[in-house]
Amino acid sequence: MYILGFDIGGTKCAVITAEWDGQEIKLLKKDKCATDHTIGAYEMIDKMIAMADGILDKKPDKIGISCGGPLDSKKGIIMCPPNLPKWDNIEIVKKLEDYYGVSAYLQNDANACALAEWKFGAGKGFENMVFLTFGTGMGAGLILNGKLYEGTNGNAGEVGHIRMAQSGPIGYGKAGSFEGFCSGGGIARLGVQLAHERIANGEYPLYLQKGMNVSDVTAKSIAEAAKRGDSVAKEVYRISGEYLGKGLSILIDILNPEAIVIGSIFERDGELLLKPMKEQIEKEALSISARVCKILPAKLGNSIGDLAAIAAIFM
Repeated sequence: MYILGFDIGGTKCAVITAEWDGQEIKLLKKDKCATDHTIGAYEMIDKMIAMADGILDKKPDKIGISCGGPLDSKKGIIMCPPNLPKWDNIEIVKKLEDYYGVSAYLQNDANACALAEWKFGAGKGFENMVFLTFGTGMGAGLILNGKLYEGTNGNAGEVGHIRMAQSGPIGYGKAGSFEGFCSGGGIARLGVQLAHERIANGEYPLYLQKGMNVSDVTAKSIAEAAKRGDSVAKEVYRISGEYLGKGLSILIDILNPEAIVIGSIFERDGELLLKPMKEQIEKEALSISARVCKILPAKLGNSIGDLAAIAAIFM
């Protein structure tokens, strides 16, 4: 199967071609460009179509589209995502199907990433799998009984909105949320909070030294400080790992998955999170369910965006 993928983001867009033989995926060609917010959505789609025509070797058999939500995957409509302010009720599936004469499939980026890890990555071979983004935000894609589960109106998997504590870092617009404790932005905010507490006592953590701005603090810089032995940085990741374990316990109890695959920060810095995460799962989750659930880092790395666009056809 010869597949064309469209990866649409607020910063950049890409088009990808790939071949799927039923077992293995082979990425072939790619072109990308910055997302132009000065033009309308359909003009941007036309720009992407021109890019796609430049890399296609033949007519595609199917087209996959990965884009941030909200969107209606069943109707093929992008419904004004926050990072695409001019994309209001855009019928992208119809436009691409009319142009190429083949079926196109639209999926939100978390679900598309879940499909990619399920088909091509760490989740391959599992019937029941949860994929967690754990990057800029905390979202989930659910593979249940061998199929993507989208919910009643496509909003299943918004686990980042779950309140984990009455107070804490803000994520998904809610203080103390799963995303607040377990996302890039949330870890950075937690790091700034703990740093200020220590600075008041004259102690500067490695990731926020004198002369540095709080805007310089990121989940990555805190992780680097933790690996160098900084006690404040290690405490930030201990807290995040603890809440990750609590959140995973909820998913294990409710969904009874075979595997939970976690991307981005966990894929990169999982060793800082594992111990407190495992302690909380042992404490909080039903042991009969926890025993059959593997917690795995995602495998697709920097290729996940490309493969997510391709995997959207498997919805």
